[in-house]
Amino acid sequence: MSSISVIGLGNMAGALAARALAGGNAVEVVGRDAAKAEALAAALGGGATAGTFGTAPAGDIVILAVPHAGAVPVVAQYGNALAGKVIIDVTNPVNADATGLVTPDGTSAAQAIAKAAPASAPVVKAFNTVFGHVLALGRPLDVLFAGDDARAKASVSAFIESLGLRPLDAGGLEMAHWLEGTGLLMISLARHGVGGFNFSLGVNNLG
Repeated sequence: MSSISVIGLGNMAGALAARALAGGNAVEVVGRDAAKAEALAAALGGGATAGTFGTAPAGDIVILAVPHAGAVPVVAQYGNALAGKVIIDVTNPVNADATGLVTPDGTSAAQAIAKAAPASAPVVKAFNTVFGHVLALGRPLDVLFAGDDARAKASVSAFIESLGLRPLDAGGLEMAHWLEGTGLLMISLARHGVGGFNFSLGVNNLG
């Protein structure tokens, strides 16, 4: 199993932390509001701890579960405290009315985060194509991920499997742009074709 630090205190952070604990992982939750972090750790139970924002995370894998606009500033603030960690970016950089991405064509939030992170802290895009409340249901789901570092991807893949989920490697970090586009597509499907957010995307191998 893995040791995980989740930076963020929202619904996605809580859902990931809960499933990580259920999968036997050590979990630390971190947020700017120390009292809320302590409260979340207590609510999670299972040995979850609350870390101190801005200091070196305890986990070998650091999940960046903050709004897109805050992701790069948070990584920049942490700086070398993230050295040697694997960073999972779960953000979706959508505009205010969810009709497009705010990142320029050919780029991604994950690539911007990778530029801000220490060279020894590889970034893997994952979980952005799973709604937090669906993740919290505890059902088996497919998780698409992308990254450039083979060891980091292997660690993230093993972590995903520990949650009872199926990891599907989408390729290098350049594919994060398309994963983020898939996140936007899911929001649009929820509003139009599906008629709600209680669904997931998956892959059927017809062999």
